[in-house]
Amino acid sequence: MRALTWHGKRDVRVDTVSDPKIKDPTDIIVRITSTGICGSDLHLYEVLGPYLDEGDILGHEPMGIVEEAGPEVTEVAVGDRVVVPFNVSCGTCWMCGQGLHSQCETTQVKDRGMGAALFGFSKLYGQVPGGQAELLRVPFGNTLPVKVPHGPPDQRFVYLSDVLPTAWQSVAYAGIPPGGSVTVIGLGPIGDMAARIALHQGASKVIGVDLVPERLARARGRGVHALDLNEYDNNVGEEIRRLTAGRGTDSVIEAVGMEAHGAPLARTAQRFAGLLPDAIGEKVLSRAGVDSMAAFNTAVDVVRRGGTISLIGVYGGSVDPVPMLTLFDKQVQLRMGQANVKHWVDDIMPLLDDEDVLGVQDFATHTLPLEEGPQAYQTFQAKEDGMIKTVLTP
Repeated sequence: MRALTWHGKRDVRVDTVSDPKIKDPTDIIVRITSTGICGSDLHLYEVLGPYLDEGDILGHEPMGIVEEAGPEVTEVAVGDRVVVPFNVSCGTCWMCGQGLHSQCETTQVKDRGMGAALFGFSKLYGQVPGGQAELLRVPFGNTLPVKVPHGPPDQRFVYLSDVLPTAWQSVAYAGIPPGGSVTVIGLGPIGDMAARIALHQGASKVIGVDLVPERLARARGRGVHALDLNEYDNNVGEEIRRLTAGRGTDSVIEAVGMEAHGAPLARTAQRFAGLLPDAIGEKVLSRAGVDSMAAFNTAVDVVRRGGTISLIGVYGGSVDPVPMLTLFDKQVQLRMGQANVKHWVDDIMPLLDDEDVLGVQDFATHTLPLEEGPQAYQTFQAKEDGMIKTVLTP
């Protein structure tokens, strides 16, 4: 099959690799029809090279058609259309029973002290082959895939793999009071969708913050009060307080994470670690890794006293400087974590009808063949060509 594989920093290629095979009796093989490129994929493209091996298959936002099923699979059948959540979760352990699929006890990467395995996301999360490929082996065929109807286009459902549940969780964790206000920092795919969900759920004011003109314009078109960070000399807090009776918003969703603008020392440290031999680079990142904290610090600044920060942007640092004094003094609540995809699917599915209240069917700015994946990564990383969300079609 053809698959998009990692070969080094900013070097991904489409290679011919071995087809996946059924290994366990509850496995299924899915022929991928659509698969997204996520902002988290850029962490592998740019920063987390020490945790990857040449030839690793990337991608964790796939859907397609069941092509083969193991002998103990009873919940889906060959020919069914399914979305594959990015968490590799069993659905039957204690953690999954609590709705914490990202902490699945069956697939926790215990030798690295990490949570549930993820598709296409490095040794840190199990080194499971990903879904930017023509075929994907999916374990737990009775409990993991999300069965969806035939008929509507893929883009009505493909975001159930990551974007929709991740954004939904970010809003749930934000605890926006009825008719309350929220700032969304970062209007990439997750922040954009989080803003749409917050508005749909009744937030009276959704303020979005970003640097990219296309993202700002897109958010404004959905009713978001979008602020260009470039216009506020990196001090957008005063404007947000002006818009909220001097307090700041009730909640903040921080959807940027380690890719935050600024912090040249953090970028230099990450690049240095990426140049080291893998074994040494891993130790540097795991014990002394530091992220840009610009977006997080903005979240702390703009949330009102007694408010809530929902942290959905991915961080990888182990010595990040956190402003504990300010968090404590402002009595800020903080929630965070990988999305528990299966936990939120039943809440989201009723919205994926012909009315399309969240605008999923035109959410992608680019739909490209798998063979153009390497160029798409380059364009996405550079924030060029108006690229906000890309779906590849194997």
